[in-house]
Amino acid sequence: MSTPKFPLKESVVSSKQHEFIVPKKCVKTPDDLVLWQRSEAYYEYLGFILTLNSAVQGIALDAQCPQSPVINNGVQMLNKFDEWITEIPPTEQPQRFGNKSFRIWHERLQHNAAQELKQVLPEDLHRAIPEIVQYLYESFGNPTRIDYGTGHEMAFLMFLCCMFKIGAFEENDKIAVVVKVFNRYLELVRRLQLIYRMEPAGSHGVWSLDDYQFVPFIWGSAQLIGHPRIEPRHFVDQAIVESYSKKYMFLGCIEFISKVKIGPFAEHSNQLWNVSAVSSWSKVNSGLIKMYQAEVLAKFPVIQHVFFGSLLPLIPMVPKCSKPTITPNYKRTPVDDNEPPPPAVPQ
Repeated sequence: MSTPKFPLKESVVSSKQHEFIVPKKCVKTPDDLVLWQRSEAYYEYLGFILTLNSAVQGIALDAQCPQSPVINNGVQMLNKFDEWITEIPPTEQPQRFGNKSFRIWHERLQHNAAQELKQVLPEDLHRAIPEIVQYLYESFGNPTRIDYGTGHEMAFLMFLCCMFKIGAFEENDKIAVVVKVFNRYLELVRRLQLIYRMEPAGSHGVWSLDDYQFVPFIWGSAQLIGHPRIEPRHFVDQAIVESYSKKYMFLGCIEFISKVKIGPFAEHSNQLWNVSAVSSWSKVNSGLIKMYQAEVLAKFPVIQHVFFGSLLPLIPMVPKCSKPTITPNYKRTPVDDNEPPPPAVPQ
């Protein structure tokens, strides 16, 4: 499987003249999805997902890996966000879902996230905070609806992508960003979902992979490529899940689903049950990437909430011409030889 090249080595803020902006929502109608799918933001984001997907192939969560000081700073920030959950217990209320205490937690996030980022980033990168903090605000759920879904997950991934683009994360941090930072984020949002009884945002029920997450299944299946013992058919084996859920993100997702849902797995997670019949983890991985592009990145209900700024801009990646050419940063090739090209930019 070929991947677009995410230019991790090229920090956009190497020039002191770079102007950061507060990002805004720009996808207003379903017709705007074409602009998104041909934009720099789309290719930067997809390239980021696939670059880190390649980096963690065969890598367990407890593996030793290089990490810059900003990695640990990021984990400590998430630890603090987790502590706030303990300090803000759920309110006693009649309705089962959507505990109102989440709004208090989220208000604290809004008031403190920028200051927390100052503790994460070196001082010379503080000028990027007004732009990247917006993605952090959106990463943990909606305080009005008290729900969480793949759009919020995407916001945090865009935050991580921007951290590479400003040079806060380094080239050698690719593995640590997945197994340290993103995995800690997963632990945090799962606790938010449970403690505050958050509704799934736009859940497809049994027809989706999971009520809340998607990318941990992609990166988690990459971790299992080439595993000498665990095959896709094994992730429905409770003993395998219990033994390896702390080492492989995919199995951690299965463990969480099994804790929060009742009934036969094949009924409450039909799509995942089908995935267990795939012959290899590499095929699972490539199939999930295609599914993510189709079911998340191409869906207006998700993309209408995406923020675009100077780091992830909604500007065309290619010139308007009958035969698009890709800029040298990416040299994009399709996920496989049978993948159709992206839609042309409207004239």
